Amino acid sequence: MGLVTLEHFAGCVGSAFDLDMGESSLPMTLSEARPLPESGFPGIRRSPFSLMFRSGSPIVLPQRLYKLKNATLGSFEMFLVPVARDKEGIVYQAIFN
Repeated sequence: MGLVTLEHFAGCVGSAFDLDMGESSLPMTLSEARPLPESGFPGIRRSPFSLMFRSGSPIVLPQRLYKLKNATLGSFEMFLVPVARDKEGIVYQAIFN
């Protein structure tokens, strides 16, 4: 995919993603893709952004690098951090800066 940008994910909000768990996968939904404030560093290669994924599972996965798969974007690895739990499941965030 090369240098990942917000534009890669903006059209996939609401789309299904499969998180590879080895012998099984965990379905997730991309619930949000939004820009973050610019850092002001010269020579920045991309604008920073945040992605929020929702899992319906009550089990909290540890923060780490996961392999994800999406029908539009294909397969890729992403570092996910659990950031919230509510009645619908667990919310994970990925930050790109």
